[in-house]
Amino acid sequence: MNILNLGELTPERFLREYWQKKPLLIRQAFADFQPVIEPDELAGLACEEEVEARLVVQSPDSDDWSLRQGPFDEQDFASLPASHWTLLVQAVDHWVPDAAELLAQFDFIPNWRRDDLMISYAVDGGGVGPHYDNYDVFLIQAAGQRRWEVGGLYDESSPRRDDAPVMILPEWTAEESWVLEPGDMLYVPPQVGHNGFAVGDGCMTYSVGFRAPSHAEIMRHFTDFVGERLRGEDRYRDPDLDVQANPAEIGDDAIGRLRAALHRYIDDDALLGEWFGRYMTEAKYPELDQAPEEKVTTDELRDFLAGGGSLSRNEGARLAFRRQGEGWQLFADGQCYEGSTQQGPLFASICGGGGLDLGDDTDFAIELLTQLVNQGVFYSDD
Repeated sequence: MNILNLGELTPERFLREYWQKKPLLIRQAFADFQPVIEPDELAGLACEEEVEARLVVQSPDSDDWSLRQGPFDEQDFASLPASHWTLLVQAVDHWVPDAAELLAQFDFIPNWRRDDLMISYAVDGGGVGPHYDNYDVFLIQAAGQRRWEVGGLYDESSPRRDDAPVMILPEWTAEESWVLEPGDMLYVPPQVGHNGFAVGDGCMTYSVGFRAPSHAEIMRHFTDFVGERLRGEDRYRDPDLDVQANPAEIGDDAIGRLRAALHRYIDDDALLGEWFGRYMTEAKYPELDQAPEEKVTTDELRDFLAGGGSLSRNEGARLAFRRQGEGWQLFADGQCYEGSTQQGPLFASICGGGGLDLGDDTDFAIELLTQLVNQGVFYSDD
């Protein structure tokens, strides 16, 4: 089992001093690191239709870059050059159950912030060039060696190459540089420039990335959510209207009324909380329908569990819960389920990595689990 060791740091100190503030290298953060997937298995995943994969190839002589999207086949890999290429496979945790154990090592950060586990395989010199991300990432060296460089802060206004299919910073200056060995880990905050390339063949790097929706995405999604729930008669009103000097002027009073109308929804914790729970648990790949072909009934599930059957969480499911008033809300792949005050432990166990605790109200629990099975959030081990 891979156990995260932050060295002299506690999770609290890491969050206080490094999270979204500055990079951190931790040597042997995972002593005796055990890969969750072998290189040939990773290549096999990249050949699957539903898996998101990329091949990035650099020409070391001309510094030209090429990008190919999966799925791939054997010929794609056979035609690759001897050096300076990398394979990147997104959301490996959706397909490899053992990845959940690794991701659980980062549970000191809310798991609804987590995006996915990306795994890259690179030969000597392979990388994606100097770039920055808009999210936090932990880079774990799983096999081979990779040199990582970190630089300054970058944003949308920073120059970037317009002749490359991947985002590359042309004005790159490394401020620090390290060669990572298996088990070493580098944390990189958002917008910090970084550049990694394999030192020798057989380089595998695991990237644990976290979701960071933009304010634009938040505003668009929240206003859509609210708009779908409003009545047609909910409109701009001005019963306190006064005569103004120029009828074309938009006065401060009008802006104040508009602000008050918007605050009515922004300040509604129940509305905002439900939207946020739904939004942050939306499936990464909603087009992949995980629901069973035949719906399960409550009685069927009850008999199945009574007979010793067990359920597993879908590897790609996103789950969270929150207290709302006197009760609780469970969020599962964008859906919201309501429960009374006594359902908190049940909701927590559904979201956790251990076994299910059905609690005292087993009827409610079985009914809820039936819905989750039919949604594709849980599946039968048998």
